[in-house]
Amino acid sequence: MTRRRPPARRSRRTSKRKQEDWYEQLALVLGVVVIAVALVVAVVNWLLAHWWVLVFVLVLAVLAGGGWFYNRQQRARREAVRAQGLRYGLARLDALHHSRFEDAIRDLMHRDGCRDAQRVGGGGDLGADVKATDPYGRHWVIQCKHRRDGARGPAVGTPDLQVLNGTARQVHKADVAVIVTNGRVTGPAVMFAKQQRLHVVDRETLAIWASGSRQLWDLLRALPPPRRPTALS
Repeated sequence: MTRRRPPARRSRRTSKRKQEDWYEQLALVLGVVVIAVALVVAVVNWLLAHWWVLVFVLVLAVLAGGGWFYNRQQRARREAVRAQGLRYGLARLDALHHSRFEDAIRDLMHRDGCRDAQRVGGGGDLGADVKATDPYGRHWVIQCKHRRDGARGPAVGTPDLQVLNGTARQVHKADVAVIVTNGRVTGPAVMFAKQQRLHVVDRETLAIWASGSRQLWDLLRALPPPRRPTALS
């Protein structure tokens, strides 16, 4: 039997074609680099000839950056002053819309040192209207129950606590689960809260907290220990 010789010519043609393609790609890359360098040189030469344009742009950039930094500092100072002096009376809280009541609770948490306090209430909030992390590292989940008629409105009952109990820890990973109301809380709801390690801020407790005399965690009992040491510990 005769052995077939390998197609040497075809192999050499394929290799030559690949080499030509590689040279074309290299030439294309070099062309792009040359054009880019030429553009950079042209821009630099133009700026050197028109140096005042570069100075003008730099001055504008410095002024814009300085203005942005100044405005940021001013906003931070105003926020700090506002937070330190934040006070609410019960009559003012009663007059709020329920969404603004949630904003007020968020702002009170922020005033007390919870820098990440945020309002998350709305459709599908799963029992969480405000979330915050206190200076001790504990994660708070707060459900707000606003009563336009205050103490004369419907009392917060056990079903409201059951919603919070079912989602605060399992869904929102809360260390402290709280329900806050400007109204009344039924006796069975208070007992249920104690049994399930939930915390209730009723109208009287809210009045003390909102007046600015004490922080919320100083008004509640049986809180979990701090997650991290702080200057407040």
